[in-house]
Amino acid sequence: MRTPVQGLAHARGCLKTGACAVPCLDERMRSAVGGDWRMRVAISKLAHAALCRDWRMRNTVSSIAHAQCGSKRGTCLVIFPGSREERSRSEHNLINIQKTHERMQTENKISPYYRTKLRGLYTTAKADAEAECNILRKALDKIAEIKSLLEERRIAAKIAGIYSDAEPPRKTMRRGVLMTLLQQSAMTLPLWIGKPGDKPPPLCGAMPAAGDYVAKPGDKVAARVKAVDGDEQWILAEVVSYSHAANKYEVDDIDEEGKERHTLSRRRVIPLPQWKANPETDPEALFQREQLVLALYPQTTCFYRALIHAPPQRPQDDYSVLFEDTSYADGYSPPLNVAQRYVVACKETKKK
Repeated sequence: MRTPVQGLAHARGCLKTGACAVPCLDERMRSAVGGDWRMRVAISKLAHAALCRDWRMRNTVSSIAHAQCGSKRGTCLVIFPGSREERSRSEHNLINIQKTHERMQTENKISPYYRTKLRGLYTTAKADAEAECNILRKALDKIAEIKSLLEERRIAAKIAGIYSDAEPPRKTMRRGVLMTLLQQSAMTLPLWIGKPGDKPPPLCGAMPAAGDYVAKPGDKVAARVKAVDGDEQWILAEVVSYSHAANKYEVDDIDEEGKERHTLSRRRVIPLPQWKANPETDPEALFQREQLVLALYPQTTCFYRALIHAPPQRPQDDYSVLFEDTSYADGYSPPLNVAQRYVVACKETKKK
């Protein structure tokens, strides 16, 4: 059996890897509470609510918030200064829980005092986790607001023909720079963090857009266009405008080599995901194994038909996909990684 220190360390490790912390907590409860099954069940339920749901959510939200802020931790603290205090308070309560279990094991019995104390400690731990989650959710909303303002400025500058040093004119953008920007866009795509019971919204992972959804100027989409040779292909494009009268989009090829603007009907445009889906909490919002999709082929700006080889296992993971490729005996390429940002549903039928 693990000692209380080992058990708590293991529980934290489980939370970081997405595993449930209740088994290791139950192990400690059983040794401390003994045959009092009512007490054991009550504490286990509190532990499950406080640790499994709220602390895992807290750690996920916290990591995403810091990732969205960038590498400078100080920037995050400016945006949500209360997170440090909430984290400190919750850590202090964790230490109190650990010490209480140590005393119970030393005395080899549980008294009404310890029962009451443990109930209070776990209830407080749950409340602390929820409070920190609320602060971090507000921070994520603020970060999204900042990113939206920056995108609006970029679009306005593009329309005015003014480009910043960070994004030079399309005619001077090198291929390597474009690929780097696409990779950064995939990495900074926000992870959807819902409250308990919330369902993933449209455009979260594999969730389709609502029927009346219209992509905004600047949004990235998969667009079906005619190539120079007359064949049709799906390309990565940016929305310029949408005509409600004609029900058509104007989109620009994201690739500098295209230098073309296309006018397309809605059925030829597929909006890209606006949030990553968390495999640990919302696996239903991900494409599943052997599902047919359109995926951006690595180091290109074109989407091709592919089968899902393996969905992401963690929030930061990519899809593993098998592209249709007649140069291979089985008709599919070896597995290649593609970010959630660049995988969309394919309405066409699977090849024979």
